[in-house]
Amino acid sequence: MKLPLFTINAFADAPFTGNPAAVCPLEEWLETDLLQSIAAQNNLAETAFFVKRGPGHYHIRWFTPAVEVPLCGHATLASAFVLKNVLGEDAQTLHFDSQSGPLSVESAGDRLTLNFPSQLPKAAPTPDWFVNVFGANPIEFHQSEYALAIFPNQEIVSQLEPDLPLLAKVPNSNVIVSAPGDKHDFVSRFFAPGDGIDEDPVTGSAHCILTPYWAKRLKKTQLTARQISKRGGELNCELQEDRVLISGSAQLYAQATIYV
Repeated sequence: MKLPLFTINAFADAPFTGNPAAVCPLEEWLETDLLQSIAAQNNLAETAFFVKRGPGHYHIRWFTPAVEVPLCGHATLASAFVLKNVLGEDAQTLHFDSQSGPLSVESAGDRLTLNFPSQLPKAAPTPDWFVNVFGANPIEFHQSEYALAIFPNQEIVSQLEPDLPLLAKVPNSNVIVSAPGDKHDFVSRFFAPGDGIDEDPVTGSAHCILTPYWAKRLKKTQLTARQISKRGGELNCELQEDRVLISGSAQLYAQATIYV
């Protein structure tokens, strides 16, 4: 069986920045074990698969090298880029059905905007495992789909060196660390070694949590953000009631045919 495969840098304004995602369009769904094997072979943070359901309407799934995940922002952005710029989809707004409900991506020039569910985190005591893993105490700790730790400034977040093997042993321990930015409203990093991702370069789904948090704290609904991983990535975020709009650019890095 031959399948097309695209590698897209999402939330990237230049080569070798942003978060690489593999995108594999399908005519029909394949067995989950095969999809997982393809994602493991790709060995990127996520591989997105989608099947067309109608004009501008698709069903999408995402896999890390280790597991299927319920939501992925950068690989959805990458999928929309492939549909618009490679496969000739002419709908301005693309609709995706997913494990996390209906999602959409709107295009305007070279910018793509994700419309994702908002997830306001809830304050919680800082767990012992966090201090053991990160060697630092945050000024706030919150829990949502991912843990969220807030630090006073960007420098502290940039210098954190977590014990990733130890973090991988903590159940359900995907972690966002965040702080006010020097040149942005906020900055962040994201770690998920238990899901096969040590540090994710740019994480769209994390901004479903970060956006409502910082919107409430800064008393503004439109925010600039940067994920300060080694590759780095720029995002514009907007809170609209129970939805988050996350905008960014993408670039085609490679396209190929795989044989499975």
